[in-house]
Amino acid sequence: MRKPKTFRPWNPEQTLLLPPSPVDWLPENHLVFFLLDLAAELDLGVIYAIYQQRDPRGVKAYEPRMMVVLLLYAYCVGLPSSRKIEKACWEDAAFRVLTGNQQPDHSRISDFRRVHLDALAGLFVQVLRLCQKAGLVSLGNVALDGTKMKANASKHKAMSHERMLKAEAQLEAEMAALLRKAELIDAQEDERYGKDKRGDELPQELQRRQDRIEAIRKARAELEAEAAADQARQRQQQAKEAEQQVAEAETTQADAKTREKAARRAKAARQRAEAARQLATEKAEAAGRKTPDLEVSADPQAMPSRNLPTDAAGNPKGTAQRNFTDPDSHILKGGDGWIQGYNCQAAVDGDHQVIVAVGISNQASDASHLLPMVERIVANTGQLPDKLIADAGYCSTGNIETVEQRKLNAYVSTSRQQHGKRPRSSRGPTPRDLDARGRMDRKIRSKAGQAIYALRKTIVEPVFGQIKAARGLDRFLLRGLEKVNGEWHLMAITHNLRKLHRAALAGA
Repeated sequence: MRKPKTFRPWNPEQTLLLPPSPVDWLPENHLVFFLLDLAAELDLGVIYAIYQQRDPRGVKAYEPRMMVVLLLYAYCVGLPSSRKIEKACWEDAAFRVLTGNQQPDHSRISDFRRVHLDALAGLFVQVLRLCQKAGLVSLGNVALDGTKMKANASKHKAMSHERMLKAEAQLEAEMAALLRKAELIDAQEDERYGKDKRGDELPQELQRRQDRIEAIRKARAELEAEAAADQARQRQQQAKEAEQQVAEAETTQADAKTREKAARRAKAARQRAEAARQLATEKAEAAGRKTPDLEVSADPQAMPSRNLPTDAAGNPKGTAQRNFTDPDSHILKGGDGWIQGYNCQAAVDGDHQVIVAVGISNQASDASHLLPMVERIVANTGQLPDKLIADAGYCSTGNIETVEQRKLNAYVSTSRQQHGKRPRSSRGPTPRDLDARGRMDRKIRSKAGQAIYALRKTIVEPVFGQIKAARGLDRFLLRGLEKVNGEWHLMAITHNLRKLHRAALAGA
């Protein structure tokens, strides 16, 4: 007679069979232990300084180092939601080991991330230096690319300036009709019942329209203020350039006619700049915003911002849009169509796909991001890469001329290349009369250039797939450009941490 099949003992209520130490719940090479060891090497002085300034009385805060590691691990495993992190601290063994069996609630987790977001983003360079120390970064081949990431806002919550004006007019007409109807009803009721009823309550239908028109008016005023500030900055820059031309004419001792012409242009530019400044101030006051900073940033690492389409008077064109949920986000063309989101930039080292620089903006075009990203690579690593690879989205004559001046060996495609097809190779000596774009085009079409440019697809594009598809970090939870920038840094930090962990396992 065959013996009955037996199974391992299972008794969910027999909790004493668990290991005596929670550390024994996980394998010794688990990512949690790697992060716990790493936490001792991170400089968190900025975060601790904030707690030292607070009143020591009251409810004790969670250990900041534990909260930092908790957020890093959560982003590593694609769990950025504070509510899901709280749930995992109860249900997931790895989270319970990490927190020492503590369960911070989602509001504590969310507040910690919000308050210390800048300090958390600052960990990017610290982690990158650890990657360099481990030999994961050589800066031999660095590929630059951008990906469009969805904002925490629906594109259906965006409205163009033209549509705002039409919606305002329509709602005002509807409200006027409702008021006339209410007045007629009041008159009939007064005649029938007397004038005892107060009659000052707004009908619910009228209140809804009032709320909508107020929201639209606020968004329109902010859109007009942003457009006026953008134009004022452009006018300021034009005035500076005109002043420089006057100075150059004086320095080179140009003839009187040339100097007079430059002086007239400078005067006209100053007048336009002053008029634009006054308009920007008026629009900001009308929108209830503080006076905008109209100076063009001199920081070479500053990311570009969107330039709203405006008319000659500084008013936004009908196509200019603003989102009601996240005004900093913008309608962008992504791989899956149009999205409400941000343009996320990453420069990736070719050795182990370690991210060496990141940036984010609401500017759709990639071209204006190339030079700031080069500056960020140098600031983060201390040197220029041996070769920088970028697609045609980054190509402009100014960009190519600047990288040539900096002696940066760049491979920037000058035209869109069809998938699976390589451009015709260039042969023979390079003509001397080629401009910067022509020289780059010939460089890219050389046999060596094609081989180097082909590396881009194996260096930077898989990184976006690892972040967005493998870890599920395909949209932002936070709103506003500054907060989204911090969250993009967190995604990049944890990508590098996973690379560092994998290298540690391979070398163990």
